[in-house]
Amino acid sequence: MRLLAFPEAWVPAYPFWCDTGSFSKFNYEPAKKLQARLRRNSLAVGSPEMSRLCAAARQARLAVVLGANEREERSGSLYNTLFFLSSSGALLGRHRKLVPTHGERLIWGAGDACGLRPYTDGGIRFGGLICWEHWMPPARQVLHAEGEVFHAAAWPEGGEIHQIASRHYAFEGRCFVLAAASYLTRAAIPADFELAEDLPQVPEVIKNGGSAIIAPDGQYIRGPVFGREELVVAEVDTERACEEKLTLDVAGHYSRPDVFELRVNRRPAAQVKEARAKQPGKGSKARK
Repeated sequence: MRLLAFPEAWVPAYPFWCDTGSFSKFNYEPAKKLQARLRRNSLAVGSPEMSRLCAAARQARLAVVLGANEREERSGSLYNTLFFLSSSGALLGRHRKLVPTHGERLIWGAGDACGLRPYTDGGIRFGGLICWEHWMPPARQVLHAEGEVFHAAAWPEGGEIHQIASRHYAFEGRCFVLAAASYLTRAAIPADFELAEDLPQVPEVIKNGGSAIIAPDGQYIRGPVFGREELVVAEVDTERACEEKLTLDVAGHYSRPDVFELRVNRRPAAQVKEARAKQPGKGSKARK
């Protein structure tokens, strides 16, 4: 199996402006225009852009975990989403961030758990979580229990606390972690950026990278890489995930299902649900 993981909201970019100040002004025209621009440049299921990405995965023979801003066509809402593509070019599924963090709630809606699961490519199971979901124990345990071998940890950047969380996830889940983090500089901001008034407080390096590949014992295999763009690559033996479970298997011999029970609601969180009236003769009595 060959797997490529991208950072959080990598398409078209992580919206760093959600915490810079003026974006939170109520009914502020530049903020509304910036949100509309982000929506225009976001991914939608079934779009031509998604078809091109699936074709690229098939051509490269790569499974892909892609962090993106997702556009919901009907409602117009945006979601922070991981898309899972197979090496044959199929869209296997998507996972929407369960709880956008702090200023992110101005931009993204809350996701559901219908895509909170590992997917399979070449007989190997791989999954992913987004940013602070790595500090949500139930979300982690769902993926541990369903047999991840590879985990994509999607971050906006990979600072010290994010490295700790990524290494902890690898150790706890006894899986390989691809910690994917963005490197973003002010030079990437378009000249017509709607919130130009915020730029004086934006550092030259907005997101400093930190991508790494971590073994099932929590040790680094490659990286972390800071201060530049770089594709972090490693060839691994998937048997290591089995070997490390000898001492710790949080979904197996080191679990107590007789003491603890975890349930997950994977029904899509539909905005509109249709309630049908009962028909005479089907659970109700007809009256004259």
